Amino acid sequence: MLAQFLRKNARAMPVKLLMFIGNLWAPFRGAGIKIVKVSDDYRLMEVEMKLKWSNKNYVGTHFGGSMYAMTDPFYMMMLINILGPQYVVWDKAAKIEFKKPGKGTIRVRFELGEEEILAIKEKADDLGKYVFDKSVDIKNESDEVIATVVKTLYVRRRCD
Repeated sequence: MLAQFLRKNARAMPVKLLMFIGNLWAPFRGAGIKIVKVSDDYRLMEVEMKLKWSNKNYVGTHFGGSMYAMTDPFYMMMLINILGPQYVVWDKAAKIEFKKPGKGTIRVRFELGEEEILAIKEKADDLGKYVFDKSVDIKNESDEVIATVVKTLYVRRRCD
């Protein structure tokens, strides 16, 4: 219900309110995931997760599912807000590669540059749909990469 409300009203909401509501979303709260920054133009988002009892795995490090969850919707959300209602954007697939155990507070920084956004629009318009991979690193407090997530995104111009 909260996700549906956000999807329908995100463009009309100030970024700070969207962050506040997003941080109330049960899957994020339960895992300890926190949206810490969203630029006004949605081209930058930062998310963090502190290690706590609710996101620890059997060996006491960050649970891989929670690590993936902290990367799940953000590129899609960014593109939906950047491209506007004339485009359909979906997460199509994902892959995560764990590189070292996650301990302490871990962070992810999502960025989309102007040239990249223009290329996405151009390819979606020219090809009818555009499916592409976008990777992001999960880093620890020492700025070391502990996992890389590759998101496969689908973008097309809305037909209606």
